[in-house]
Amino acid sequence: MDIPFTRKMQWPEVASGRFGSLIRTDSHEGCKIALIGAPDDTGVALNHGITGAALGPDAFRVALTRYGTSQPEGWDWPGVYDAGDVIAGSTLTETHNRLTHATGELLDAGLFPIMIGGGHDLTFPFVRALAKRHDTLSGIYFDAHLDVRAEEGSGMPFRRLVEDCAASRLDAIGISPFANSREHMHWFHSHGGRIDALEPHGEWPGENLFVSFDLDVLDASAAPGVSARNPMGWSVHHACDWVLAAGKCPRVRCFDIMELCPPQDEGGRTARIAAHLLLTFLRGFAARPAGSHA
Repeated sequence: MDIPFTRKMQWPEVASGRFGSLIRTDSHEGCKIALIGAPDDTGVALNHGITGAALGPDAFRVALTRYGTSQPEGWDWPGVYDAGDVIAGSTLTETHNRLTHATGELLDAGLFPIMIGGGHDLTFPFVRALAKRHDTLSGIYFDAHLDVRAEEGSGMPFRRLVEDCAASRLDAIGISPFANSREHMHWFHSHGGRIDALEPHGEWPGENLFVSFDLDVLDASAAPGVSARNPMGWSVHHACDWVLAAGKCPRVRCFDIMELCPPQDEGGRTARIAAHLLLTFLRGFAARPAGSHA
């Protein structure tokens, strides 16, 4: 499958017992999942953050090759197609437009898109492709920050999804009260946003859901390789409860893992966590009822 403004990825030779050996790059036939890399951190720079997340997709792929394929009886890993990386444009808007187009191609091919980034602003164009194909849209995101700034940058995706894509409901989970302004908190609540109002195994409202995972929701002691470290974040175990539930939910239509910043990552720990989160999501996805994968 040829998608304009994307770069095909070449995976290294991986032993058959490793998960990387299951990734397809030649064809999406027989696959249910499509990985798309978003190697851009222009939005982080615009917000005067620590850059380096443009290297996130490559580090993620390396980490993923190191995991095995052991699995319980009674289920199989869903087929995964690596659609490559979106090539950044000369402006943030151009990059966003390219990502929306690439994601739309994957959706139209019947694939479930999973994005690895990259600045969190890229969630906006990623989910915009979904919004163009559904009348209603709701979202759940795991993040220390609300990301509802008015100005362009990595801190604006969810405001844009409300204003430009008519997202009817946002649930933010893991928000740090010391990492957000009163102005942003007021905007979020005034537009119907809710904070920590869901449970991983409870009922998630909405027919067409996007789920976004910013790695800075994790505690810095476990995940130092992010654009903004969190001194009071989640444990990986807690995060996996949520991600497994997202994978299982048949109304979740896309998923992303964002803000992986390899220059900040001591020993590649955060990249390995990101890869573990993907595998956790896929484990949940495999448990979805037949016919509910798209």
